[in-house]
Amino acid sequence: MFEWRGGMGATPWVSPRAATSYVGREREAEQIRKALASARLVTLTGPGGVGKTRLAEAIAGEFVDTYPDGVVFIGLAELRDGDQLPYFVSTVFGLHLTSPTPWQTVLEYLSEKQILLVLDNCEHVVDAAAAFASSVIRGESRVLATSRQSLAVPGEQVIRVPVLAVPDEGDAATIGVDAVRLFAERAATALPGFELTDDNSGAVVAICRRLDGLPLAIELAAAQLRTLSAQQIAERLVGRLPLPAAAARMVPQRQRTLGATLEWSYSLCSPTERELWARASIFAGSFDIEAAEQVCAGSGLPLEEVVGGVDGLIDKSVLVREDYGGVVRYRMLETIRQYGQSLLDTAGELDAAARRHRDWVDRLTALADANWAGPDQLAWIARLRLEQANIRAAVDWSLADPAQAGTVLCLGSRLDEYWIYFGHSRECRIWLDRALELTAEDHPDRGRGLAACALQAVWHLDLERAAVCLDQADRFLVGRGEELMEAFVTYVRALAAQIRTDSRAVELAAAAAEVFRAHGEIRRELHPLWIYGVTIGYRGGDVAEGRRALHRMLALCEKHGETRYRAMAQFGLAYLEVERGDVTVAAELAEESLRNLARVGRGSGTAYVLDALAWIADRQRRHERAAILFGAAHTVWRDIGSSPEIAVSGPHLSHVASARAALGAAGFERAHALGRSFSYDEAMRFALDKSAGTSRAQQAGLTRREFEIAALVAEGLSNQGIADRLFISPRTAATHVQNILVKLDFHNRTQVATWFTAMEAISR
Repeated sequence: MFEWRGGMGATPWVSPRAATSYVGREREAEQIRKALASARLVTLTGPGGVGKTRLAEAIAGEFVDTYPDGVVFIGLAELRDGDQLPYFVSTVFGLHLTSPTPWQTVLEYLSEKQILLVLDNCEHVVDAAAAFASSVIRGESRVLATSRQSLAVPGEQVIRVPVLAVPDEGDAATIGVDAVRLFAERAATALPGFELTDDNSGAVVAICRRLDGLPLAIELAAAQLRTLSAQQIAERLVGRLPLPAAAARMVPQRQRTLGATLEWSYSLCSPTERELWARASIFAGSFDIEAAEQVCAGSGLPLEEVVGGVDGLIDKSVLVREDYGGVVRYRMLETIRQYGQSLLDTAGELDAAARRHRDWVDRLTALADANWAGPDQLAWIARLRLEQANIRAAVDWSLADPAQAGTVLCLGSRLDEYWIYFGHSRECRIWLDRALELTAEDHPDRGRGLAACALQAVWHLDLERAAVCLDQADRFLVGRGEELMEAFVTYVRALAAQIRTDSRAVELAAAAAEVFRAHGEIRRELHPLWIYGVTIGYRGGDVAEGRRALHRMLALCEKHGETRYRAMAQFGLAYLEVERGDVTVAAELAEESLRNLARVGRGSGTAYVLDALAWIADRQRRHERAAILFGAAHTVWRDIGSSPEIAVSGPHLSHVASARAALGAAGFERAHALGRSFSYDEAMRFALDKSAGTSRAQQAGLTRREFEIAALVAEGLSNQGIADRLFISPRTAATHVQNILVKLDFHNRTQVATWFTAMEAISR
């Protein structure tokens, strides 16, 4: 499927503009198609406003059935720092960057994928984008980039996207000219029923010529038809966009044209719309109406006028309306956003706007944190994932000024479950480390910042750094009477002890849970209960006490409507039952845990539960199913930057050994390979349906790509023919064919063709 993923795009959505027609871009579209057939990196270049993004989206939509692992769009406009690119990309793919070499995790993941990756708006992080693209195309994926300059990567094919053709002066045949076609299409959207006529065609030609055929400028002009006639627009443009003056010849004409068009569009806005355009440009990525009201309302823009201002800017094509699962959000094209920020800068209001934006993010995360362990948790998760770009921008602004860095100590110490579960732990730790460097030793929030940084370090298995932070937090908290923060430090020590298999984990977790319980801090009591219950039940041998603690955890979650910790409690109980109790009960608990995790979204917990379901299958003597589940879990463990040998080593190793002994090494590897070939959704379906069959490809142990190639072999295609059909190299095609022969225990292509034909007949 075609997925538009930008910013916090772990929840993908279909691009709202993917089906755009190729008005005036038929020639460039054909060039891009041909280039993607031979080059692994194709870059569309051209000035701002020329339509590179729209063209890339439309082309990418054509390739949805070509790439087995999808077409993924990553908009880089909201990225402020090229060093953040690995974290940005990892968010899109749901990866967890726990190692100090984040690029390695991202590139290892992509090396096994066949994706068309669209990197949009690379120019402001061109060095980082070029390095990333260069690494990606060494595998089987291809990159379609848009930038105002080429990426200068070996093998890159650059296609310049020009302005649209405009009619020659005095040319009577105007309807088929590209710029006029675009204006007419956009005009019909702005003013239903609009058509080119003898009365308005002269004005339309004048508009297109005056705007130099620049698509964004033409679209902004066409949007004014809601209030002006074509003739009025043309007359106003003549006054607003004079012919080039000699003094301005050093500035490219198209740049002057776009800038003047933006100024003209701005002049046609109401005072409310002008103020909102400037202030809303401070958002990174998209924003909703509530955010606009909180960040933009104030002096010169009354709160009650924000909704009307947003509506007006949508009408004028300044804002783009986007739907995200029932939630309406708004986004500015990058060129329009940059103009808005230039207005703030000129007025001396850029810093104040950034502060309002940061303060809004601070309030938003505080509210999410306060309501985390409750019935609105899933809604908050969805909201936070959409706001990730705004959170990053707020943190970046705060860390640029030591006087503001203290806010990051608070912001980074909230929502620790969110950062960890959805793979932002490493990024959060970097924020906290930087904030701790910039703030004074006696900053009132330093203790919580140290404790939160220690927690993130524990999850990265950097126990040495965690111990340093915890010791500093202890010293900071002496005499301050912050019992809850002291309990949080104790909890982090309990988690570190559990990871080290230190028996003190039981005592530390119990102490932390007791303090949180005494203060009515239900959310903070939950994880210590899990540490205590699993450790004393599995390693301490007191299963009854472990069950008691975990059942309390589960009851608290159910009472308060909490979902994520509920799944964790169910996994903990399944952990005890499969090893120390009733395997049937374990299966029911693990399956319910997985269903709850599916509601939360793709995150780190899934790997644990898939592994547990494999232990259960092994206990039930369903060894092949166990091996398949181990394979499926293997992929998720890799994506979260962990491994079962570290996280759940005892039961994992013993049940792997049991399943391997039952199936034999070769049989285990075949089943494990099948599980590894599952997509995330396939793994979830297989895990939750004990009677689940497998596809014809899976029955043979083939991956989806290998089954696809087997079909082409049956058609009689050579390796070169397969390569041409699937846009892969002949060498890759040959490797796939060889893998098929090995897996099916065949010796030639004729056997593959006969087998595939038989499989097709059986399926019918």
